[in-house]
Amino acid sequence: MSNQRSESLFERALKLIPGGVNSPVRAFRSVGGSPFFVKAAHGAYLTTADDTDLIDFVCTWGPAIHGHNHPIIKAAIAEALEKGTSFGTPNPLEVDMAELITRFVPSIKKVRMCSSGTEATMSAVRLARGFTKRDKIIKFSGCYHGHSDSLLIKAGSGALTHGHPDSAGIPASFARETIVLPYNDTACVDQAFAAYPDQIAGVIVEPYIGNVGFIKAKPGFLKHLSTVTTKHGALLIFDEVMTGFRLAKGGVQELEAITPDLTTLGKIIGGGLPVGAFGGRADVMDYLAPLGPVYQAGTLSGNPLALSAGIASLKLLESLNPYGRLNALGEQLSKAALTAAKTKGIALQAPQCGSMFSIFFSATEVTDYATALAADAVPYKKLFHSCLDNGVYLAPSAYEAGFLSTAHEGTAIDKACEVVSKAIISL
Repeated sequence: MSNQRSESLFERALKLIPGGVNSPVRAFRSVGGSPFFVKAAHGAYLTTADDTDLIDFVCTWGPAIHGHNHPIIKAAIAEALEKGTSFGTPNPLEVDMAELITRFVPSIKKVRMCSSGTEATMSAVRLARGFTKRDKIIKFSGCYHGHSDSLLIKAGSGALTHGHPDSAGIPASFARETIVLPYNDTACVDQAFAAYPDQIAGVIVEPYIGNVGFIKAKPGFLKHLSTVTTKHGALLIFDEVMTGFRLAKGGVQELEAITPDLTTLGKIIGGGLPVGAFGGRADVMDYLAPLGPVYQAGTLSGNPLALSAGIASLKLLESLNPYGRLNALGEQLSKAALTAAKTKGIALQAPQCGSMFSIFFSATEVTDYATALAADAVPYKKLFHSCLDNGVYLAPSAYEAGFLSTAHEGTAIDKACEVVSKAIISL
């Protein structure tokens, strides 16, 4: 596709912005080439700076479940904008959002708004430590919980894409308080609790992983986490920043019938604007200042523009209940990829649930960080560029989940399936 304007912008950006991007995976280092720049988005499509329209399966990494620039969300932002951009005081929208979140996610009895998923997970971990008066946290290889020091240990997302799962700048003393285990491995969880009795504050997990590609939990794994944390007096934290409201109204915890102690949220509850939240048991949440000793604050927490967009997004989910439709779209794309791979004789996995999916070039089922890394990233790079050249934008990394929206119904999904199928067969 034509990329002249984007290349000019990238050259300018490289002089002023580290790597030319403000979030690493956007640099296309994993797939090669220079990134395109987007000047507009509508429905299922991005419009690049070079006036190329692309069917978008990144959906701003999750928030755009209704498609880009949805008229109802856009109108909600415009109405809020007339009243001001930020107040620095409590505002009515914070109460409205809290009521919606607690209605959608019954495990959340109280909720605190913040401005990003990283802020939400960082705060949830601090709260778990403060509440339990313990220091150690269990996380799982390949689960990305934002870039705070305690959690950027064996992370997925851009850290994995660039081959640096352990970031420089994190003191070894911080890393020692984070126990990293294989996802989907209950025996290792039991061993960790036996090795560190009365020292583990909590277990944080992406209940379904979206940051090393899309990986579902094995049957019984999440239930085991709930049982073992309860037994040992630790807190179970579900990071549903990505999966929350996307796979079901109540997230993965609804699908799996699990009640975590704390949940972190983001993406969809901002309707495309920066937002985060964390919530859970009332007794735990009441440990936050100003009621308790765990401090957390933010100037833009509860921003009226972000909450207006998020409230509109959640209300659309409530009225439309699009989850069956979204799952059908996901199944259509996954089936197209698998059928093409079978025709070509290529080993390929296409895990999918609802509006999230991945494509792994592997003969082995991908169940964790190790099996994800064992998949062949070279054909994914070829697939990515073939699709991009034919108007379909997949995640620019073999280690990121893809996303669908209701706007993909009809022409967009049909064309995308055709393009993906031809690209796989041409490998």
